[in-house]
Amino acid sequence: MARTQEGERLGLRERKKARTRQLIQSHALRLFREQGYKETSVEEIAEAAEVSPSTVFHYFPTKADLVIYDAMDEQLAEAFHAVPAEVGLLEAVRQAMWQTFGSAPQGDVDIQLERERLMRTVPELRAAMLEEFTRTMHVFSELLAERSGRPANDEKLEALSGAVIGIGLAAWLGGDGEGMTQSFLERIDRGMAWLLSGFDL
Repeated sequence: MARTQEGERLGLRERKKARTRQLIQSHALRLFREQGYKETSVEEIAEAAEVSPSTVFHYFPTKADLVIYDAMDEQLAEAFHAVPAEVGLLEAVRQAMWQTFGSAPQGDVDIQLERERLMRTVPELRAAMLEEFTRTMHVFSELLAERSGRPANDEKLEALSGAVIGIGLAAWLGGDGEGMTQSFLERIDRGMAWLLSGFDL
């Protein structure tokens, strides 16, 4: 019983942290949209979110992290773990991506669209975006490693993860950066289907 209560406390604590992180990011994105990225200070963001500047930096070590952080990575990991074990690696990724992005609440979609707009238009964030793609690739590598039993630094897994990220990037750029719309999701799904079939050109 004590162990169950401890698990519940840890779960509650993690949910509270997630809500605080989302609150801070939401206010930051709103202020960046209204005032401009460079023109908005961390102090203003902290005041809008009713937290201290040190709390902002606790969750987001740099100002760029307020835009770069993607909460949907955790949702993607959960969806991937929920795919039955008998489903192959690539198909599991495909199903997890559709489940995560296709069923996202409008509020989450709005956050993604605002993040993408800022990363496209703010030079400082374009460089940080490359680091985000690299981090997401490592997330995929770890998920695939866990499911396949291979080490996360396995060359084939890294190549596969890079291919998945490339499909997402191509879908985004191919749609003129329109963001997480239905057509964007469909382009990702088609890309994953082509990857599954070996890109028989």
